[in-house]
Amino acid sequence: MSAAHGRSEGALSPLGGPAQSAEGHTMSAAHGRSEGALREGWGRRPQAVRRARRCAQAHRLVPAHPLGGPAQSAEGHTTRAASGARRAIVLLSGGLDSATVLAQARAQGYACHALSLRYGQRHSAELDAAVRVAAALGAVRHEIVDLDLGRFGGSALTDASQALPTDGPAAGIPITYVPARNTVLLALALSWAEAVGAHDLFYGANAVDYSGYPDCRPAFVAAFEQLANVATRDGVEGRGFRVHAPIIDLSKAEIIREGLRLGVDYSMTVSCYQADAQGRACGVCDSCRIRAAGFAAAGVADPTRYRERT
Repeated sequence: MSAAHGRSEGALSPLGGPAQSAEGHTMSAAHGRSEGALREGWGRRPQAVRRARRCAQAHRLVPAHPLGGPAQSAEGHTTRAASGARRAIVLLSGGLDSATVLAQARAQGYACHALSLRYGQRHSAELDAAVRVAAALGAVRHEIVDLDLGRFGGSALTDASQALPTDGPAAGIPITYVPARNTVLLALALSWAEAVGAHDLFYGANAVDYSGYPDCRPAFVAAFEQLANVATRDGVEGRGFRVHAPIIDLSKAEIIREGLRLGVDYSMTVSCYQADAQGRACGVCDSCRIRAAGFAAAGVADPTRYRERT
């Protein structure tokens, strides 16, 4: 069955045990044998175990997508890239940082469920980018949730009447802070995680941001993880959650080098606060300035598409 469709799928035990049916019953790889007989035989015939595992994998999965996308089941549904992979929820904005974090989670062997939010931001180009990035980096499922935080106001990213900053970082919390956005996003990720049996949440908080944004600071990451483990059934029953912010201590240049090492195509990503409908960046907003400086510091060409300035 497809993990993307929320149904359990037959999977081998992570310790090499018998395959499980979608209903959770133990099944032998050789269809006519009992569980006991198969267990007894494993100690004597390791080659049989390997053959059984290959047989079960061949039955469930065809080869992975040639561009690194998710594996497909025989029925054509998106499924986990490896039968024993742990699931993770990855917040994916469509920008440089979240694309890097998705690549990191995939490299660690997670079956990644990508979550994006249409929260009333000024443009949809970053969400279009998130769709491309999720497919290119092999997310097994990508959800875009509609929740218009712009109805509450309080941010230049959702209120077109406020001018976007172009003069570099200012003291205090910037006007591009969206009130409690990461708290809302992580709460949605936590709900999805518990529903699909994932216990790892990833998001792209980083050192460039956490001096200004309270929900990108280490104290916030630790506090949300603690909340997750007292606010959920899995948490209180001992199946704890972890919140990962793997780029929190990296500079933008270091993030870019890490993404390139993992094969991220940054030309797919959009970071600009006021990108046009084609995803072309303005080149003057603070986000564009930070991104361009990151590529320069990393010593690599900037693949960002900029619109012509008038």
